[in-house]
Amino acid sequence: MPAIESTRAASRWTTRIVPVFLAAAVAYATYVVVARVCLNYLLRSLHEDGTAVALLVLYFVFFVLMIATYARTLYSANFNPGVVPLGPRAASQQGTKDGRWVRRPYGAHDIEGRAYEAGPDEDPDSPGLERFYSRDAFVCENDGRPKWCSECCNWKQDRVHHSREIGRCVYRMDHYCPWAGGMIAESSFKFFVQFTTYTSLFCAVVLGATAYALRRQVQQGASPDPFLLAAIVIAAFFGLFAFLMTVTSIRYLLQNMTNVDILSYRHKVYQLAVRVPRGTRSDQFGTIEYPLRKLDNGPTYRKEANRRLKPNGRVPEDRGDTPHASSRDDLATRTFAILETRPGENPWDLGPWRNWQAVMGTNPLDWVLPIRHSPCANHENPESLYSMDRILNKLRARYGLPAGPPSDESTLVEMRNLRS
Repeated sequence: MPAIESTRAASRWTTRIVPVFLAAAVAYATYVVVARVCLNYLLRSLHEDGTAVALLVLYFVFFVLMIATYARTLYSANFNPGVVPLGPRAASQQGTKDGRWVRRPYGAHDIEGRAYEAGPDEDPDSPGLERFYSRDAFVCENDGRPKWCSECCNWKQDRVHHSREIGRCVYRMDHYCPWAGGMIAESSFKFFVQFTTYTSLFCAVVLGATAYALRRQVQQGASPDPFLLAAIVIAAFFGLFAFLMTVTSIRYLLQNMTNVDILSYRHKVYQLAVRVPRGTRSDQFGTIEYPLRKLDNGPTYRKEANRRLKPNGRVPEDRGDTPHASSRDDLATRTFAILETRPGENPWDLGPWRNWQAVMGTNPLDWVLPIRHSPCANHENPESLYSMDRILNKLRARYGLPAGPPSDESTLVEMRNLRS
């Protein structure tokens, strides 16, 4: 699989040059701490064997962990950033150049390059819709359909955002990081947090070792070693930067948010399509039925016919040109209520402890070692792409809906009766 790089030449060269500078800084720190501080000064000059051994053990423990997490972050950000497959129309406009995806230029008479072609797919059987209504809840637009990406020509699942930096939709996108060599998102955020944490601790060891040696030199009346001064400056700079990144990332982690989610989050309102019992209707919200219904005159659907249902779950008889549906078809439909959150409500906030487990894992060994991906990347939750049971329970209670997702047992009984 080719690396998914930035579409901007400046960003691509930055991500290639930055690791070289980081490697040079780490090599310099290793020379100063191991050779000049521990071996030459503490062991041979001062004969402080215990201090030297303790510093060497701490140094190499955090050194190995930092390198391992950085390698895992680098690989995930470049080769497995969690991009969404392109839609058929967008895939036909893409090509490869130097191992990376690029958009083919539109011709002067290319109808696919016109503005109105960027709209959502109006086909009720549009590929990808089944991934939404097969679950119990998803983020939607005013009409009850999912969000649409005009660049990738795909229905956007929950927490999927389009990155102009790489020209693709990305699951749980956080930011594009030239220091980590690519896109930090669902598949790499855990490793990124581990990397910044171990970098902070590594820099703290370098800073402590060099500062201790420099203090002993001053106490003995010797001239300060310029290598130590340079190491202190480098360790303080990178250590402060990594520490701030760690604190920010852990804050987002405990809130189950990303850099994208944090933008205007205090005023942001989400619309959620929440599955409700068939026949549900209310003046407080609209409803939509899936699968969407076709009209006789073409592959489209009528929004009002799908949004308002009779109490018995049947589609109103005065549907105009909407074809008559059989009782079996009615039983096969799913009804979703279109509900709104309050400003500042985060649908994916499960509480600090569950938020931590969703990203870092349930095993303490996963918290410290870059072995397995985040549990939230499995996408095996039948309720929603990312768990949001807390907000769903609040919304159901707020809008007077039954607690929990509707059971399919009554529908199965009705279908058995219909067959008999």
